Amino acid sequence: MNDTTESEGVMTQDGDTSVPAALRKWFVFHFLADMLVAIPLLVAPVAFLEFFGWQAVDPYAARIVAAALFGIGIESLLGRNADLSAFVAMLNLKVIWSGLTILGVGWSLAENAQGRPVGAWVVLGIFVAFHALWVYWLLRLRRATR
Repeated sequence: MNDTTESEGVMTQDGDTSVPAALRKWFVFHFLADMLVAIPLLVAPVAFLEFFGWQAVDPYAARIVAAALFGIGIESLLGRNADLSAFVAMLNLKVIWSGLTILGVGWSLAENAQGRPVGAWVVLGIFVAFHALWVYWLLRLRRATR
């Protein structure tokens, strides 16, 4: 029998459905990271993306991405104190979003879209890191609730 506690960032196996404190902190960090990108992407998408090497910017598409970042980021903050089922649902969304972003950005890089701007590689790296993090936590929560 495992007698570890939530304060150690792990779940117990005795029926406790607590969300690890470390995961709650990652959700707050994710909110901050999303806002760091979403705000300039909404307010000044052309200047922001050109700074990172984009040759052409569609402000409509950029602002749609900003809206998605606001939605996911704000929900991460609002949901940081939710129960286990809400965290699993949000992690599912984060895994899908980050996985498909990796596919889309990777595909565009493979096609040499816009000359493969440095910013696209940065985006790819960030999404790969977050995807690995969210998959880790999702698997950990699923394993702990079996």
